[in-house]
Amino acid sequence: MTENEKQLHDAAYQAVVKEGARAEADPYRQVYHRMPPVGLLNDPNGWIQWKGTYHLFFQWNPFAPDHTHKFWGHWTSEDLVNWNEEPIALAPSEWFEKNGCYSGSAMELDGKLALLYTGNVKDEAGNREAYQCLALSEDGKTFEKKGPLVDSQPQGYTAHFRDPKVWEENGFYYFVIGAQTEAEEGQVLLYRSADFQKWDYVGPFAGSRLNGLDAFGYMWECPDLFRLDGEDVLIVSPQGLEQQGNRFENVYQAGYFTGKANLETPTFAHGDFHELDEGFEFYAPQTTLDEKGRRLLFGWMGVPDSDEEHQPTTEAGWIHCMTVPRVLRVENGAVVQEPAEELEALRAGDPLEMKVRLDQGAEAAVTPASEIVLETNEASSFSITIREGLTVTYENGTLSMSRPRFKDGKTETRSTDIASIDELRLFLDSSSAEVFVDGGRTVMTARFFPEPEANIVRISGEGSLIWRSWELA
Repeated sequence: MTENEKQLHDAAYQAVVKEGARAEADPYRQVYHRMPPVGLLNDPNGWIQWKGTYHLFFQWNPFAPDHTHKFWGHWTSEDLVNWNEEPIALAPSEWFEKNGCYSGSAMELDGKLALLYTGNVKDEAGNREAYQCLALSEDGKTFEKKGPLVDSQPQGYTAHFRDPKVWEENGFYYFVIGAQTEAEEGQVLLYRSADFQKWDYVGPFAGSRLNGLDAFGYMWECPDLFRLDGEDVLIVSPQGLEQQGNRFENVYQAGYFTGKANLETPTFAHGDFHELDEGFEFYAPQTTLDEKGRRLLFGWMGVPDSDEEHQPTTEAGWIHCMTVPRVLRVENGAVVQEPAEELEALRAGDPLEMKVRLDQGAEAAVTPASEIVLETNEASSFSITIREGLTVTYENGTLSMSRPRFKDGKTETRSTDIASIDELRLFLDSSSAEVFVDGGRTVMTARFFPEPEANIVRISGEGSLIWRSWELA
């Protein structure tokens, strides 16, 4: 470890010591969602199961709840439920990353844990340079930086060139990476290597003006390409899409294309873009294949440039969290996201069970961390008010989620069209809700900040439903 790196690590740990108690005292601290000890968390990085242990890295600013610094924090888990906080993995200590260790991915390389990430560099005038860098670890906890493997973007692209997602296939190493053309349109580029040291630019793989797609946003971030259930899936976070009815209601989106990839050409024959989450906060997801053969996803429960500074946790010196781990599958060309079965280990005690006549309504006291499963196939409409801070409504084929806006308290809503609903599964935490519809065929996620003493969930509507709920601990 260089002296500069040691100084940055020490400064980060001192910030945790200084501000940690204030953050921990915040009533909006989550019970089972992953969040930073202090400061800001954003993109999941380096998500992998390596030698039987799950490793989840994350973009982290330990010094303030804003985006001014970018480290890689690090957690490990054996079971996706109990997590250990590990030493800082990466700090922006070297010339090729001095303005941030930006997002990237992980894989096993010759028995070592390899991190491939973007080093962000800016000059005094704000001009950007991007380096794709390697760090290696033999123990999965301490990392030796090897410096840049790719030191510039291809001709015709700006320095908005970041977030490599790496894998091995057919005797080669590949990564896809987010990019912006000089015409300021978003694309994903493909690189290949025979030895992980010399990387060749294969070409543009997907994005604006490619594979039959028109202009589609000014930047594509955090690409992730994998094969699942007979389909090639490209997950990506495009920026600059205009709202179309209920689609693209957030500032930026995170979603996917399915189709057929050709890594030689390279081309990707794909269908339409679909958002992965129809709620308020979901961005920059990353997946990995675990030893059970599951494609597991974590997402950042946040969106850039979305009034983050007005979230109340900033007053306690922290902001943002991860989603729960989600297991992916593809059905009829659509990606389905189901909560990982390990989350059932969080359930404490026997469930509360009741049949509800919605015209009469019902309410129940819940703990801040709860799971609620509603069998709704006999309900023609319903409205669920959660701790006076979030409302989920289904009426006339539209599922909506509403809350007070962080900035001014006015009601804001996200909606999606669903012909019918048989089941809702809600994962509630101190300041968040993740709603999985019909086994994860539709998902809506939100942060919300009710009064800490509010503990009632109310439900009304037409028809009837079965309610089951658990406290989560």
